[in-house]
Amino acid sequence: MVGLSEGEKHFIRGGIAQDLRADGRTRLQFRPVIVETGVIPQANGSARVRLGATEVIASVKAELGKPTVLHPDKGKVSIYVDCSPTAAPIFEGRGSEDLSAELSVALQRCLLGGKSGAGAAIDLSSLIVLEGKACWDLYVDGLVVSSDGNLVDALAAAIKVALSDTGIPKVNVSLNAETDGEPEVDVSDEEFLQFDTSSVPVIVTLTKPGW
Repeated sequence: MVGLSEGEKHFIRGGIAQDLRADGRTRLQFRPVIVETGVIPQANGSARVRLGATEVIASVKAELGKPTVLHPDKGKVSIYVDCSPTAAPIFEGRGSEDLSAELSVALQRCLLGGKSGAGAAIDLSSLIVLEGKACWDLYVDGLVVSSDGNLVDALAAAIKVALSDTGIPKVNVSLNAETDGEPEVDVSDEEFLQFDTSSVPVIVTLTKPGW
């Protein structure tokens, strides 16, 4: 870790004392936020969030799958973040890979809880179609287009909005004795259920200066 020079420390102390940031904002003033939905037509839900000069895109793809043996009454959600090498100079080379992994893990912990699912902000039980037989698998992808800070905040907001924009197709299930009890699934092309995001948090990052 690279430490701050005395000049940098003096500059930061001065800004704190005057309640003024380098970009003109006050200490507690959030960056301007712009949100768009439906930016990826092929996805079940998508959103673009601009947080100041930071821009991210999130998309949600829903596919039918099978619940795990350990959690037969829950669906599955995976979250992956990719950082464009052109988003910032530090993303060139392995820099983008390392940060992508860190952001993915951070968002998984915030939204999916621990390994047991405890504390999950996304209700995985709402994704079940038929217990032990069929469920929805949600693939959530985030892309950092440009980076100027607050990446976790921007990505979490984009994911929340993309999930709000997500329509889960209505499914009719019937069990067929001829197929050893395996379900026959009829997925509607016209009826969709809105995904509940009331428990998905809005993340705000704070920094406490100290040296």
